Amino acid sequence: MPPARSAGLLLWRRTTGTHEVLVAHPGGPLWARRDERAWTIPKGEYVASGPGAEAPLDAARREFAEELGSPAPPGEPFPLGEVRQRNGKVVVAWAVEGEFDVTTVSSNTFEMEWPPRSGRRQEFPEIDRAAWVDLETAGVRLVAAQTAFLERLPWVGQ
Repeated sequence: MPPARSAGLLLWRRTTGTHEVLVAHPGGPLWARRDERAWTIPKGEYVASGPGAEAPLDAARREFAEELGSPAPPGEPFPLGEVRQRNGKVVVAWAVEGEFDVTTVSSNTFEMEWPPRSGRRQEFPEIDRAAWVDLETAGVRLVAAQTAFLERLPWVGQ
C-alpha cells in the first residue's frame, strides 16, 4: 500500500532584517503540552490518483483554508519538494510569500475518545494556534522531517 500523502504551504514574509515563516500547532490533548518538534506547516492528506484525485497544490491551498480559517494568500508558489516523515507519510510543500493574521486562526475539528477508554468522544481543533517565527525557531519547533523545507526556501543562503 502506498504511503499517505499530504500537501502543504509554507507561508513566509519579509521582516526588518530577516524573514519569518508561519508554523501551526496541532490541537487536541496529545499535543497540548508539546512545543519542540510538535509544530507543522499547514497541510493535510489528499488523494493522489483515482476517484476523487486532487492536484497536490490545490490540496495544499484547501488545507491551508481548512486548518487556519482563511484562504491561502495568492502569492506565486515556489516548490519545496517532498519529505518523508517518521510515520511514513510523504509531505509535499510549496513556499508562498504572504501575510496571515495569527489571531484569526479558526480551524476545522476532529473527534476522538478522550480521556482514553472513557467512552466519551470530544471534539478538538486540528490546529489550536499559529505563529510567525524566524528560521532558527522554526528549525526547533517543526517536526524533524519538515525542517528540510526551511533549507529549500528560495532566499536561504543568499
